[in-house]
Amino acid sequence: MLHKITSLTVRDVRFPTSLEQHGSDAMHTDPDYSVAYVVLDTDCGLKGFGLTFTVGKGTEIVVCAVEAVAGLVVGKSLQEIVSDFRGFYRLLTSDGQMRWLGPEKGVIHLAIAAVLNAVWDLWARAEGKPLWKLLVDMDPKQIVSCIDFRYITDALTEEEAVEILVKAQEGKQRREEHMLKEGYPAYTTSCAWLGYSDQLLKQLCTDALKSGWTKFKVKVGADLEDDKRRCRLMRQMIGPDNTLMIDANQRWDVAEAISWVSSLAEFKPLWVEEPTSPDDILGHAAISKALAPLGIGVATGEQCHNRVMFKQFLQASALQFVQIDSCRLGSVNENLAVLLMAHKFQVPVCPHAGGVGLCELVQHLILFDYICVSGSLGNRMCEYVDHLHEHFTSPVVIHDAHYMPPKDPGYSCEMLESSVQSHQYPEGDVQVKNDNAV
Repeated sequence: MLHKITSLTVRDVRFPTSLEQHGSDAMHTDPDYSVAYVVLDTDCGLKGFGLTFTVGKGTEIVVCAVEAVAGLVVGKSLQEIVSDFRGFYRLLTSDGQMRWLGPEKGVIHLAIAAVLNAVWDLWARAEGKPLWKLLVDMDPKQIVSCIDFRYITDALTEEEAVEILVKAQEGKQRREEHMLKEGYPAYTTSCAWLGYSDQLLKQLCTDALKSGWTKFKVKVGADLEDDKRRCRLMRQMIGPDNTLMIDANQRWDVAEAISWVSSLAEFKPLWVEEPTSPDDILGHAAISKALAPLGIGVATGEQCHNRVMFKQFLQASALQFVQIDSCRLGSVNENLAVLLMAHKFQVPVCPHAGGVGLCELVQHLILFDYICVSGSLGNRMCEYVDHLHEHFTSPVVIHDAHYMPPKDPGYSCEMLESSVQSHQYPEGDVQVKNDNAV
């Protein structure tokens, strides 16, 4: 556990997903899935790998932010960090000058997430466990000691968090065995990106149904009549009994969202995702209230800045599904806070995973949530997209539309060095279609 961190390197890695419209939605019409990829070297040879997700242009800005915080990490030992993980989290997020760039939001927070993801990966590797198992095996008080409770004690105290985790000890072993055998339920977004043709949508739905998928999400928000047509097509393809969700990616104003989604209610969506600005808590509350009689919930969180925003969403009853993200929030530390708050407010967690590496990371968090926090699979599922897994040393394993728990030590962040080199921007052999330098 001494493992002194001797260096931090970060690289800009981009994949040309826009060429085939993978990931396209009403607001991000031509994304190139990308990461700021962090590697921590230690004096004993053990490495930690971390990343944060972007959609292409601007990744170099995140790289600069990672380099700006590197001095707070290099020279520290793993033991020094994890023995006071709350203090280390606060060191990164509360630097007297750099916090002005956030605080705890935007590019600086994405950078801190990448660094902390690498630290958690290093810790799990040092213990010889996959990250989810590292968390599951922790004492409740140790888990809570990793969380910064500043600004959220009016919603969740440290004592309440310990109590939730202690209470969930009952049945924990049985739930872990269930996950190892059956896996965690997933839904797919890969069939209906906004830029996909009807023919491709039909083919992908047909293939997904044959593979056991029962929960599907379709992108909406560009054109109402086109949305009706595509939702009708999706519902015809998947049948009346399978689950459908719709995702607007922040396209509408509040009144527009209520009207637009009401027009799509006939297709029985379980939720509408990101109907308006991700910062508009009261707007989400108004939409939630208006759509409740239609049986449609509101889901959001993939661009929710931090635990304080999630606290207010929960306090305002502004969402019915919490969507954590393994790179938008401050890594595992901050996600633990959100998982515990969501449980207290009795709102199910259904993580966001649309992007390169996000499936690999967030599977660990949702396994921990089921085994050690919620103890429930009711109305819960984790997003899956079938893109770019081949670039990771420990890619996700999906069996019968379920995430199977990772077995390799670490946080599943490590990418193949050959993939990193070939897709590094702007030096690599594989380039995104446009010159994306800001």
